[in-house]
Amino acid sequence: MSAPLEIVILAAGQGKRMYSDLPKVLHGLAGKPLLGHVLDTAHMLKPDAIHVVYGHGGEQVRAAFPGTGLVWVHQAEQKGTGHAMAQAMPKIAERATVLVLYGDVPLIRPQTLQELLSAAGDGLALLTAELADPAGYGRILRDPAGRVVRIVESKDAGPDEAAVREVYTGFLAAPAAKLRKWLAGLRNHNAQGEYYLTDIISMAAAERVAITTRAPRDLGEILGVNSKPELAQLERMYQKQQAEKLMQQGVTLRDPARLDVRGELTCGRDVVIDVNVVFEGKVVLQDGVQIGPNNVIRDTTIGAHTQILPSCVIEESVIGSHCRLGPFTRLRPGAEIADHVHLGNFVEIKKSRVGPGSKINHLSYVGDTTVGKDVNIGAGTIVCNYDGANKHPTVIGDKAFIGSNTALVAPLTVGEGATIGAGSVITKDAPAGELTLTRAPQMTKPGWKRPVKKSKDK
Repeated sequence: MSAPLEIVILAAGQGKRMYSDLPKVLHGLAGKPLLGHVLDTAHMLKPDAIHVVYGHGGEQVRAAFPGTGLVWVHQAEQKGTGHAMAQAMPKIAERATVLVLYGDVPLIRPQTLQELLSAAGDGLALLTAELADPAGYGRILRDPAGRVVRIVESKDAGPDEAAVREVYTGFLAAPAAKLRKWLAGLRNHNAQGEYYLTDIISMAAAERVAITTRAPRDLGEILGVNSKPELAQLERMYQKQQAEKLMQQGVTLRDPARLDVRGELTCGRDVVIDVNVVFEGKVVLQDGVQIGPNNVIRDTTIGAHTQILPSCVIEESVIGSHCRLGPFTRLRPGAEIADHVHLGNFVEIKKSRVGPGSKINHLSYVGDTTVGKDVNIGAGTIVCNYDGANKHPTVIGDKAFIGSNTALVAPLTVGEGATIGAGSVITKDAPAGELTLTRAPQMTKPGWKRPVKKSKDK
């Protein structure tokens, strides 16, 4: 029977160089907190428990991840990584394998961690890397036979040790029983006055415990966040990875460097995405969808061969096939757009269904409305759905024609095939097949003169 896996995520750091009141692990990467990315990776390994050691930000960190079944461990004083691990150990099963992750290192791959776990066995496994510039990292020191004997932290390294390019990335896997014993023996006799987790390596070597190392496939996996420039660097790395995945699946990106995926994007065949498009939440683009530049699309499904022209904002909506939206169309939550619909510039749809073949091409607002099929809504039309206290519904029947500059005052029904004259304010139901309009009589005042400004005294 294999040992249970328990993961410890160290997430107590303050992040002074972020210059922010927000705890470091809650800063966003691709629309999700740094810690959220690490938790997603941890869950992929199917552990028996995930322990999160938190400190700075306290309840704010816990509140960001409610109902997730995590074991929260409070580190009241930050006395180093060894001290943080010691806080978590009392709740860890004696026969477990422990994997150590970091709340501010979000791009580590689950495959890399699985390889580390496989290498650990009954010994100690470390994730190490060769860096051209190892400054700031603990150095891996080996004996003449190549066995790892200890790790020296960067600030404690002498000239020869500082020249070593193999570094410790922070990730390790070890049996809980051995780890518990080593942590109890830590001392803080170092430049920082802290309890270093890395000091357990020399203890393991002294006991002749097998110490194995593995390396990440991509150095970006081990990069942490300590400042806003580093956060921005990882954001671009993440987005580059997303762009490469999409292109490998057949998506055409006009410029892979100008794409932001802040959630889950699923694309069919022959999808084309132009520059500066932001996808948030869960977005599905079916076959042949074309997304123009400068769009923001959130939690939306877009049907096959639909075209989204530039500068639209679309959220929590469902769009059918062969539609054309934009430029400057806004779909608010609850918009349901059927097939072959045209929505044009400065059209806003909120919590409404627009039926097949209907057109709303210019400068209109439609809210809390059911629009039938083959309806034409003219420029400047608004549905007055809010009376200052409550929202009211409007129904527009199939093949109705709404003239330009019309106000439809809900609650209201416009019958099938009805025509509403331009410039009307409709407050009562309009019967099917008839022309309904409200219009003041046109007047001309003969001889009327426009006022002129009085000349100023010179």
